[in-house]
Amino acid sequence: MTLLAIESSCDETSVAIIRDGSVLSNRVASQIKMHAEYGGVVPELASREHLKNFLPIANAAFADAGITASSLDAVAATRGPGLPSALLIGYHAGQALAFVLEKPFLGIHHHEAHLYSPWIAGDPPRADFDSFRPSVSLIVSGGHTMLVHVEAELKHRLLGSTVDDAAGECFDKTAKLMGLPYPGGPELDRLAERGDANAYSFPTPLIHDKSDDFSFSGLKTAVRYFLRDHPRLLDRDQSLFDVCASIRAAIVKVLVSKTIRAALRLRVPCVTASGGVTCNLELRRELLRACESAGLTLRLASNALCTDNAAMIGILAERKLLARGILTSYDDDIVPGWSLG
Repeated sequence: MTLLAIESSCDETSVAIIRDGSVLSNRVASQIKMHAEYGGVVPELASREHLKNFLPIANAAFADAGITASSLDAVAATRGPGLPSALLIGYHAGQALAFVLEKPFLGIHHHEAHLYSPWIAGDPPRADFDSFRPSVSLIVSGGHTMLVHVEAELKHRLLGSTVDDAAGECFDKTAKLMGLPYPGGPELDRLAERGDANAYSFPTPLIHDKSDDFSFSGLKTAVRYFLRDHPRLLDRDQSLFDVCASIRAAIVKVLVSKTIRAALRLRVPCVTASGGVTCNLELRRELLRACESAGLTLRLASNALCTDNAAMIGILAERKLLARGILTSYDDDIVPGWSLG
């Protein structure tokens, strides 16, 4: 099977070509520089960039894979969740291509694709579902933080999610409070590598709560008041590094603690993590340390597949088509607020 996949849920335009579980190409056009001027993603601008980028990115993906559209057996695109106007571009482009080629079209849930991205590995990347094991999966990004029990391939249930701010948002917003450049999360992570995580104490919301839910708004507020009460602290480089390290440690402690606790409670042998925040260096280290201590296998999505990309959309679409023959009609529309059940 040869499948084209499209991802346009936020500010990355991505097109991938998948063949029999292998990623033949995975092109991504990022809009970070454009949105940096505004300190965040502007939906209208993102949509215009998707329109501008789609054809060049698609043509490049075909060239990388060495095929033409006539070789496709199916088309897939992100159906939701995401920015409505951004989703429309990729989803309707996919529908149009499938209609012209008279091929099956699948709408894919963005978070579900992240859920299975840790099982894409190698160079070139290939689906590694032969080693699949039941797991507790942490999906953590700028807009979402959730724990999912993956009982079997394509069978999962949501355990908990953020009740307010996502972890990635907390990273970005606290970085903005410190005057760090956009996107703030990766910059905070970089500076934290040079700091002392024990220098300052910040709250770890819901860490002892029995639920699998997350909350990071209180931590963000605590950082705001801390910086208000210590206005000169960030004038010294080492103090800035220490604040970054202490904020990062608080967020990571919550994420790791709740993930490991859920995995042990459900007696699964494996933990996975995906989403943009999974690129965080401390999160990767602490998850590995905690899993080794608890006797759990850890699967982390590669950095290239942590952020939004069409490869994970295509791999999941292929698995669904092969396993169940799930198709959506050409009349189906996007679902911006689609929840992961």
